Amino acid sequence: MLKRVASGLIAGLFVFSSATNAQGFNVDIISDGLEHPWSVAFLSEHKILVTERPGRLRLIENGKLHPQAIQGLPDIAAVGQGGLLDVVLHPNYQDNGWIYFSYAAKDSAGQGTAVARAKLDGLQLRNLEVLFSMPYKTSSGHHFGSRLTFDKQGYLYFSIGDRGDPERAQSLSDHAGSIIRLHDDGRIPADNPFVGVTSLKGEIYSYGHRNPQGMALNPTTGEIWIHEHGPQGGDEINRIQGGKNYGWPTITYGRNYVLGTKIGEGTHKEGLEQPLLQWTPSIAPSGMVFYQGDAFPQWQGQLFIGALKYQMLVRLSVDGEQVIEQERLLEKEYGRIRDVRVGPDDYLYLLTDDDNGKLLRLTPR
Repeated sequence: MLKRVASGLIAGLFVFSSATNAQGFNVDIISDGLEHPWSVAFLSEHKILVTERPGRLRLIENGKLHPQAIQGLPDIAAVGQGGLLDVVLHPNYQDNGWIYFSYAAKDSAGQGTAVARAKLDGLQLRNLEVLFSMPYKTSSGHHFGSRLTFDKQGYLYFSIGDRGDPERAQSLSDHAGSIIRLHDDGRIPADNPFVGVTSLKGEIYSYGHRNPQGMALNPTTGEIWIHEHGPQGGDEINRIQGGKNYGWPTITYGRNYVLGTKIGEGTHKEGLEQPLLQWTPSIAPSGMVFYQGDAFPQWQGQLFIGALKYQMLVRLSVDGEQVIEQERLLEKEYGRIRDVRVGPDDYLYLLTDDDNGKLLRLTPR
């Protein structure tokens, strides 16, 4: 556990450790003691949900982590990169109480990405509904994807990785390696690009993705942006459009892990989408948010991404569809950054992926 070097009630949260950052903001440690936390969602300024990959949903209330996990989750396969993963609130959460989460579901064949929703009553989930579960499950513990986002029309988007089998990402009869688009109750929208086509999966909105672990709504354009892990290079940011093929594994900027050999047909091919930005070498991105708020006016509309490999927060200045500036923050100061969110107080919140993971908050100096 961290030593409690400072304390105080700040914006409704009990902060027990704080540090000043040379880059113009303070970093507060709101909570530690989280086992490989994956995602954070804000029920209010005083109540925060955090998922732990081993399969627990935790509540932080007034800065205190409840010792008891929230009960009522479905069976979760905590295998490899799988477990309890993303969590988001319905856009009308204050009225309907729906909480959405993604996880690795299991059956006799293995594991696959699933999405469910439920309502929270104290420390108990009720009215659980499984909205989606991959029918083709395998024993692989790789590439579940699992980020969730609602757009301005109320559609639910979520990512599914290629499950460690690259060719699955090019098959429209397979959900692996795709972005899924559903109504908030799990129904398939009638205008999804592959609805009504025999043998194709109507839930698929875009395909050719490797392992997207970042997803955010662009507040200016209303479009969904994602980032995804590349293989030994070629991490990508993509703007998602219905029916488009984003190339994996036919094209990629990455290389094979063994001997660094070429993958697919190169970096470009007609009819396949190019990323808005790619990182080679990889930064292993996870978590993603466009900043909107008053606390950091200089960051308005900018994109923030966590990075696992270099243990940092990446700030991207965006002009339309162009990334015009890149800055690396907190490099190797706090560990692997798994998630990035904007809280109801307009501050930035980060999760660190560790046996003793932490919830951090960035505040102006």
